[in-house]
Amino acid sequence: MATSRTPARKRLHLAAHFPGVNNTTVWQDPRSRSQIEFDSFVHLARTAERGLFDFFFLAEGLRLREHKGRIHDLDVVGRPESLTVLNALAAVTERLGLAATVNATFNEPYELARRLATLDHLSAGRAAWNVVTSSDAFTGENFRRGGYLDHADRYTRAAEFVATARELWDSWTADGTPRPFAHRGQHFDIHGEFTLPRSPQGHPVVIQAGDSPAGRDFAASAADVIFTRHGTLEAGRAFYADVKGRLAAHGRTHDSLKIMPGVTFVLGDTAAEAQEKAHHIRRQQVSPQNALLTAEQVWGTDLSHLDPDGPLPEFDPDPDPKLTQGRTRLGDPQEIAARWRALSEAKGLSLRETVIEATGRQSFIGTPETVAAEMDAFVTQDAADGFILVPHLTPGGLDEFVDRVVPLLQERGAFRTEYEGDTLRSHLGLPAPAGSPA
Repeated sequence: MATSRTPARKRLHLAAHFPGVNNTTVWQDPRSRSQIEFDSFVHLARTAERGLFDFFFLAEGLRLREHKGRIHDLDVVGRPESLTVLNALAAVTERLGLAATVNATFNEPYELARRLATLDHLSAGRAAWNVVTSSDAFTGENFRRGGYLDHADRYTRAAEFVATARELWDSWTADGTPRPFAHRGQHFDIHGEFTLPRSPQGHPVVIQAGDSPAGRDFAASAADVIFTRHGTLEAGRAFYADVKGRLAAHGRTHDSLKIMPGVTFVLGDTAAEAQEKAHHIRRQQVSPQNALLTAEQVWGTDLSHLDPDGPLPEFDPDPDPKLTQGRTRLGDPQEIAARWRALSEAKGLSLRETVIEATGRQSFIGTPETVAAEMDAFVTQDAADGFILVPHLTPGGLDEFVDRVVPLLQERGAFRTEYEGDTLRSHLGLPAPAGSPA
């Protein structure tokens, strides 16, 4: 007699983003510590490992951002190089994956593939590479090539870069025999011998962040994890279905790519307490000065004469591309201004209150039980495979989540109770590359 099998419970994946110089970071809180001292990285990484997270994620800043010709306040703490930090963290963690954001525009395949393979060996198979691109001439001024790369060429170079790095990682056989490599393409023409044997997981895990059609295609063709920003269940499900639906065209399976949006969280003993804490955090994140700065990015002009607790500018935006350098553009200024005016008029909000409301990124707010249930629902309803948590405090901002939410996820059967493998690929449930020792 045939018996039916209950489908396996879909478990979620968790990763920790070191908040660094993000606009979610609260700087004036007395619990806020250094963004560059090693102890800060160690605390957050060990907390993530205690919580059985898949990986620890570092962003990258290749140039200090500027606004009105001066260094942006958030960047005065400095921006260290991520692979150097992660190599040090490999010695003080045991299972946690270590993900470095490294730009594919201002690096070369041989050098970066070697550095990533080194981290994978030192960490016994826990390395990951978050592939980012840039067509920003301001950032490019720090490099010999300058900002020559056309915007349209960002993903073609990145795709060839990832493919070339994988050729290098594959140039040694599984039994430890080196073979010459040769690659000739649109962006790279290299040949020689790679200096390292295949690493414990074969290839470091490749992460990609992008929402444009080109970015989604790049992720479907080349990434193991995609880092997104979709905050609602409906938007997440649409993105999830679209990207997963692109995999087959590249000969890939549904489970070969994990979709993990970056999210924030605020916990309270009651729903009302959580909302009150969230409101307080948002006002800390968007100070009067930061509210004016954000509005200046939209209106493209100096607004220092305005009262942040007064109304929005009455005039239309007149964008100046040189006003803010090195920061991600918010979108079409005319559309944003119209949307903000409608929001301000509908709710009677000041300039600062409008910025707080319009730019808020607090994804999960509530009691630990509510947050655990909502996260589980996102994953079981195919809006995500997991989450990259971005705490608002450095370095202790993840502590409460690990202590109060992780046990509830485990009770629900939604999260692991122990690491079941040693490599990052095993944590994520990703297949090992062909010929890999993993």
